[in-house]
Amino acid sequence: MSTSDYQQFLNTKGIRNDMEGFEPLWMPDFLYDFQKKLVEWSLRKGKAALFEDCGLGKTPQQLVWAQNIVEKTNKKVLILTPLAVSYQTVKEAEKFGIKITRTQNGNAHKGINVTNYERLGRFNSKDFAGIVCDESSILKNFDGKTRRLITDFMSNIDYRLLCTATPAPNDFVELGTSSEALGRMTRQQMLGMFFTHKGSNTSEWVLKGHAKKKFWQWVSTWGRALRKPSDLGFADDKFILPPLHFQRHLIKSNYEENVLIPSPAVGLDEQRAEKRRTLSIRCEKVASLVPEYEPCLIWCHLNDEGDLLEKIIPEAIQVSGRDKDTDKENKLIGFSKGDIRILITKPKIGGFGMNWQHCSTMTFFPSHSHEQFYQASRRCWRFGQKKEVICHLVASNRESIIMHNMIRKERQAIEMYNGIIQEMSEFQLNSKKEIEIETEKVEVPKWL
Repeated sequence: MSTSDYQQFLNTKGIRNDMEGFEPLWMPDFLYDFQKKLVEWSLRKGKAALFEDCGLGKTPQQLVWAQNIVEKTNKKVLILTPLAVSYQTVKEAEKFGIKITRTQNGNAHKGINVTNYERLGRFNSKDFAGIVCDESSILKNFDGKTRRLITDFMSNIDYRLLCTATPAPNDFVELGTSSEALGRMTRQQMLGMFFTHKGSNTSEWVLKGHAKKKFWQWVSTWGRALRKPSDLGFADDKFILPPLHFQRHLIKSNYEENVLIPSPAVGLDEQRAEKRRTLSIRCEKVASLVPEYEPCLIWCHLNDEGDLLEKIIPEAIQVSGRDKDTDKENKLIGFSKGDIRILITKPKIGGFGMNWQHCSTMTFFPSHSHEQFYQASRRCWRFGQKKEVICHLVASNRESIIMHNMIRKERQAIEMYNGIIQEMSEFQLNSKKEIEIETEKVEVPKWL
């Protein structure tokens, strides 16, 4: 191997900042300045990810991105969304005067097409020049087979865009999944380059101390992250959220009736048993918190919770896992349109992508999953919400550990996500560093 060949090999192992796209052909005035900057950057990248908080306008951004791909290639673009979000995307497109077709049977129409993730198997990737994954963090929630199908489908398409709001400060699985879908680096390659095992625990990964800056530099070559426009140097004046209030309701457990202070439920088995044991009193408490005339969103985790809540709350409609996909969509859309006033569902069913700023009251049964809580609560508490949002947390007093854990994770996630933006801001705000990525010089051994 010659010296030049060896240096070329080393270059393939470094951080790439390829610009595989093109300059925008169309940039409408309805986009805010920070949105224009993100769309311009993602079009020039060709394959990119936008990690933006809820309500920052990812839908109009991805629509403009898709329209530019159509105009550049004269070919078709596919937008993938969670259930019912495809309908919402069409309504947004109509508002902005962008032509889009909602398709479910695998037939690709001219221009922009939108469908649900569950129907991807009906389509042929060769029909498309571009693809958008809306709420792309949902990829890791699918089983391995489905996730592989989506990643393989995308690998045959030249232009790719991932959009999600989920904070992933320590969720390196999500970052690895995103990188792999964009063809940047597989999850295993990412872990091998930047991470090490946490002590003797081979299932937990932590950033290598010397690799922290390099890692976020690498993420910045294919992703942009922001909680508000000022993270990119723009004004926040039209993107200021009203307050979110947590109201905690701890109900006395019937587990130890003669004990003044019952012992907390420790461990998943004991906590599951406590949920079953207090199902009735927790659901009755939720029913008492539903406003008389205003919309209300009720989140649950168990089928029995959803069934009982639907039975004891007048006007309530449940979206359950046993419903057909078309029925789920119709109910979710019904709540969006105001035809349904009280909606009961699970975060894994309705927690992604929906815009429900018309609702300002929610109830939750706490769980250990911060992502579910984050996504579900942001259906209402998102930019565009005009009212203060009330989030009722209902649990038995033996579930106090779960309640405190959920609130703690929410605060930590905000702090950690702000840390991510701070780490990436050096590269996001500096247009020169966007193109000139610092690389390590490696001396070729003399024997070569």
